[in-house]
Amino acid sequence: MESAVTSKGQTTLPKAVRTALGVKPGDRIRYVVLEDGVKILPLRPVARLFGAFGHDGPPASLEDMERAVAEGAGEE
Repeated sequence: MESAVTSKGQTTLPKAVRTALGVKPGDRIRYVVLEDGVKILPLRPVARLFGAFGHDGPPASLEDMERAVAEGAGEE
């Protein structure tokens, strides 16, 4: 695959590359320059992690979290 570079240094990622990276319009990517080429990595915003770890049950209250921290603070 290939794409042209504009006078401003811009290029379009081919659809197959966008699909492989899982990037969508507005996403950001990082370029890592290596000795033998360049690696393109998608940057994943923290918001995309929402719901990644399923939880069955009600959310913990602030008091529950503070109690758990206090109980764990005494453990080695």
